[in-house]
Amino acid sequence: MRTPYRITVIGTGYLGITHAACMAKLGHEVLGLDIDEEKIQQLNNGNLPIYEAGLEEILRDGLAAGNLRFTTSFQKAAEFGDIHFLCLGTPQVKDGWAADTSQLDSAVEALAPHVGQDCLVVGKSTVPVGTAERLAGKLTELAPRGTTVDLAWNPEFLREGFAVEDTLSPDRIVIGVRTEAAEKTLRALYAPLGDIPLVVTDFATAELVKVAANSFLATKISYINAMAEICEAAHADVTALARALSYDDRIGRRFLSPGIGFGGGCLPKDIRAFMARAEELGAGRALAFLREVDAINQRRRARAVDLARELVGGSLKNRTVAVLGAAFKPESDDIRDSPALAIAHAIHLEGGRASVYDPAALDNARKAFPELDYASSALEAARGAHVALLLTEWSDFTELDPEQLGLVVADRNIVDGRNVLDPAAWQAAAWNYRAPGRP
Repeated sequence: MRTPYRITVIGTGYLGITHAACMAKLGHEVLGLDIDEEKIQQLNNGNLPIYEAGLEEILRDGLAAGNLRFTTSFQKAAEFGDIHFLCLGTPQVKDGWAADTSQLDSAVEALAPHVGQDCLVVGKSTVPVGTAERLAGKLTELAPRGTTVDLAWNPEFLREGFAVEDTLSPDRIVIGVRTEAAEKTLRALYAPLGDIPLVVTDFATAELVKVAANSFLATKISYINAMAEICEAAHADVTALARALSYDDRIGRRFLSPGIGFGGGCLPKDIRAFMARAEELGAGRALAFLREVDAINQRRRARAVDLARELVGGSLKNRTVAVLGAAFKPESDDIRDSPALAIAHAIHLEGGRASVYDPAALDNARKAFPELDYASSALEAARGAHVALLLTEWSDFTELDPEQLGLVVADRNIVDGRNVLDPAAWQAAAWNYRAPGRP
């Protein structure tokens, strides 16, 4: 195969757009593909349909340089590409915990019959172990006779808000391959990134790396939140406990932040899909602990509502609640399985008025939760509020002045759902301060 490579990126969601733009930045010729005509037009016009720091500039640079464009045609993609990346979603199925891989199957079925030359297909999606082997068979079955279509699995490890950095300066690259040719191609493809640790393994191990990593992170987050439950019962301080644990280099500080738990499009659905696949393999007992990890995470959302209810006297009915945050994490407009919006919705169901503000995710939140009220700023959300909840740790919220906020609320009650505020400063301004895991 030639270098720089001619690459297609199938699927222009969060992963696909980032991968396409960054591969073009590395000098490869890139054609992005999606069946959503409106999105393709938007991308070809240089407009980013997601919120991600630094990505729109790279997208526009690639378009201007002429080595990045987008299409809805699988035939054009098949004729264009030396390497085809599969960057499609694997959401949780509606009636269970397993991952829905139908988007991957549909893409392979649409691409393979049009392939006119030997090529490499590379999966980047998070999938149940065994998916790559199955798709490899489908590619062989559907590709034109005499054409060799190799497959590799190359899981992504992107953090929303840091996707460009994680693509161009990754901490490791994992590739699952069956042939030396596939390994050689991927080594050459990623060579411009520099001396990055490269793990070469088989399909199954490469598939497991991503779900194992996400399960470990979810477990660490839920562990400190379980400690928050104990601390509340014992009148201890979970933030001091976490700080003490962090000095142990076997444990470390990252992902040891007590609060309302994790959300987003990866961790919740990935640990559930991992459990479902383990059951199918007859190894369900090995991941039984993940059920409690998931349950702890869900309980933290309920606990935030409890704290708000306690601060307003026992009932949220007819109370105005300022909800600061809608995205599942800062520097993102992603509201998938957002703890903040789950809490806001629970308040609404109890008869409270949830007034929501987020710097980036309001449009997405309005579409998903039209029953909630939305504000144009943090101060507007807090106007007349009986309690304020900090649920996404945007700097807009962590840097709020307690005196200024106190001038617009009805009552100075605050729940610090992410344990990121200075309790002394808020209490000095006559706020009733509560946070998960603190006495």
